Amino acid sequence: MIRTVQHSLLLTATAALLMGCPKAAEPPAPKAAEATKPVKEQAKAAKTAPKKLNRIAAAAAAAKASAGLRVKSPTAAPAAAAAASPAAAPSGPPAVPADVAAAPADAGKTASGLASKVLSPGTGKDHPTRASTVKVHYTGWTTDGKMFDSSVVRRRPATFPLSRVIKGWTEGVQLMVQGEKRRFWIPANLAYEGRSGPQGTLVFDVELLEILNPQTR
Repeated sequence: MIRTVQHSLLLTATAALLMGCPKAAEPPAPKAAEATKPVKEQAKAAKTAPKKLNRIAAAAAAAKASAGLRVKSPTAAPAAAAAASPAAAPSGPPAVPADVAAAPADAGKTASGLASKVLSPGTGKDHPTRASTVKVHYTGWTTDGKMFDSSVVRRRPATFPLSRVIKGWTEGVQLMVQGEKRRFWIPANLAYEGRSGPQGTLVFDVELLEILNPQTR
């Protein structure tokens, strides 16, 4: 009987021990806010990264500028190129000469009555002959200041043999050397008198650009 009692007590103690033993603790489930915290931090970091890079770039540019170095802007080069090379302005008509009405006292005159004056000297030494072909720029006015022809306005030099132009040109251009610019006052009888063309005394500014064949003197 004593054994039975002891056995009962042992079972009772064992049961009490088993019932009173706490259950192994499980880690608490993370809260929703804590679970999403790493994702939010990554998003915030991605959002602020460009700003940080911009601040770093700005600081580097400021450092270069303070050191006297030139910092190139992506749009600076095209703008500078555009400013350095502006579009060519259209060529307007040459100004009417102040002495268009009559040859001045310091103009030279040939036996035929052709008057002329050197506006700028040439660089050549040879003169063309009547048989020469020349390349020239020219502008012509009547004595009242009306321009009637100009290769300068056309932006294209004229080329012709001196034997096939008006007498005043044939005589006058032979007085010139390459590179020279000269003004002529051509009387009507050496111009278009008696035929189609501007009438009366004509005034020409002529620049001899080139003598195209070897007929020179």
